[in-house]
Amino acid sequence: MDDVKADIEQMPKARNGEEVVIAIKGLKKSFGKKDVLRDINLEVKRGENVLILGKSGTGKSVTIQCIVGLLTPDAGSLKVFGNEVAQMSDDELKQLRMKFGFLFQSGALYDSMTIRENLEFPLTRVLRLNDQTEIDKRVEDVLESVGLLEAIDKLPSDLSGGMRKRAGLARTLIINPEIMLYDEPTTGLDPITSREISHLILEIQKKYKTSSIIITHDMECARIAADRMLIMDDGKFIAEGSFDELHQSSNKIAASFFKDIL
Repeated sequence: MDDVKADIEQMPKARNGEEVVIAIKGLKKSFGKKDVLRDINLEVKRGENVLILGKSGTGKSVTIQCIVGLLTPDAGSLKVFGNEVAQMSDDELKQLRMKFGFLFQSGALYDSMTIRENLEFPLTRVLRLNDQTEIDKRVEDVLESVGLLEAIDKLPSDLSGGMRKRAGLARTLIINPEIMLYDEPTTGLDPITSREISHLILEIQKKYKTSSIIITHDMECARIAADRMLIMDDGKFIAEGSFDELHQSSNKIAASFFKDIL
């Protein structure tokens, strides 16, 4: 297989002509006798925020792991940038993963490093940069973009939960990913900080032109950040639409997520 990133001409197109960066058809994955993914179909367009709702154990995390090649599906097609992930070599998977940014629930920062050092790490170890002037500029620019420049020389333990989340997001953004994966980005945060992080996800989409998959149970985050939402149950997507469309849905499972929404 040639370069992991397909040429624009080779990129799949949605019905409206927009580029599709992730295309999943008929995806299935089982562990022993348990069917975790049962005929998953999903398209993520360039620049789109797609949010996935679902109870624990419904297959959300397994879907993400298949997308980045950590798990191999049993059946179906999963293409990223036009290339079948299951057919990629180890080197091609490594290249692909550099195009993804991950924001984990914990922020995944190194506790013994300052925020500056946390952000320098992927620049020097992953991108192999050695020009300190360029490194300093990139670190300061990305911290400013998430509103955290004043914390550049602090340790993660000196920061609030919301600030650690911002720092984790900055470290993810510093390698300029094309696709962002958010795993419960507002978990453990107070309502005001959760709202700030949700708006930040939206700002990042606009500034960095990222395509994103957001896994969350936070309905306010869904209202703010999602262009499109899918609801997963028992290893399948059972409803899809905008926040308002799903809010008015007659689907009982979809309605259960909106029961406390006015």
